[in-house]
Amino acid sequence: MSTRERIRGFIVDTFFVDDFSDDDSFLRKGLIDSTGMMELVAFLEQDFGIKLEDRELVPENLDSLSRVVAFVEKKQQLSRAS
Repeated sequence: MSTRERIRGFIVDTFFVDDFSDDDSFLRKGLIDSTGMMELVAFLEQDFGIKLEDRELVPENLDSLSRVVAFVEKKQQLSRAS
């Protein structure tokens, strides 16, 4: 299962939404609220074995499926490189 499929599956199962595109803003569309964002962060850390720093908790990294996937893949590459 791809990173995109795993994250999309978590969002669908946890937040009971399935009608969103990869580039839809979670916050503007009301798909995930601030509490839900913390659930998403916990899922990413646990499921993908990455640690998110406070400075990384920004919309540029976490406000759409496309952004989350790109961010997770970048974090995984960086952790493998070190």
